[in-house]
Amino acid sequence: MSGARVAVLQFPGVNCEEETARALARAGLEAEVFRWTRAARELAGFDAFVLPGGFSWQDRVRAGALAAKDPLVDALAERAEAGAPVLGICNGAQVLVEAGLVPGGEGDGTVEVGLARNRMPDRSGYYARWVWCRIEESACVFTAGLAAGTLLPLPVAHGEGRFTSARKDRIESLSRAGQAPLRYATPAGAPAEDFPENPNGAEAAVAGLCNARGNVLALMPHPERAARLGQLSRGLGGVWGARRDRALAAGDGSAFEDGPGMVLFRALARHLSPAAEGA
Repeated sequence: MSGARVAVLQFPGVNCEEETARALARAGLEAEVFRWTRAARELAGFDAFVLPGGFSWQDRVRAGALAAKDPLVDALAERAEAGAPVLGICNGAQVLVEAGLVPGGEGDGTVEVGLARNRMPDRSGYYARWVWCRIEESACVFTAGLAAGTLLPLPVAHGEGRFTSARKDRIESLSRAGQAPLRYATPAGAPAEDFPENPNGAEAAVAGLCNARGNVLALMPHPERAARLGQLSRGLGGVWGARRDRALAAGDGSAFEDGPGMVLFRALARHLSPAAEGA
């Protein structure tokens, strides 16, 4: 372990905390599930924070809205303001958006963007599938070291994942400013314009949105569900699909090697402590 501590915040209804903690530990970080019953002041003992997926407070009102009002998130905002890395995955992304931490342009908790209901042809509600995400130029901690244009296959699973804003062209302007480090793409790397490559109708095909400083990322796909090669969908092609096929054919345990989701957790480990990489 590197000694860098990461709190995985669990609110009632969150259900991805364990696999998220395992992915962080795989990257050499000391991960601890931090439940909502603990005092907010205890977050001072951690170096970074992850809000995992699930259905916090049963997604009452709208996804992430109630958890965003919890005193833990107020303490989290203070740490983020001081530069601590914060990653929100799926429901965690919804919490960060509802709390105004992403995109964070106003600096006062103003909610500028939303994660609205999916827009899909001839259907509505929850949708799960593997998608391709393209890395974009950004100051984001969680994509540091990845070349722009890098393609990552990651699974999505949500009912409210469409990045949007009441301000016309706001999402596009954030993307141009480098605050969209991951965007949905086709398998060939072109911007995803339509369903299913863009699985929810997100404006500018945004899959992840960060603050201007790059230390807070709201991400809709689930990298913790792609931590190992063997987790990749059997129907997935491309470079990552070929790696999976070779690993499964070898039968030598290489299917347990890093999958595409680990690049985000290892980027965090490098940011917190170079000694964590490869642990």
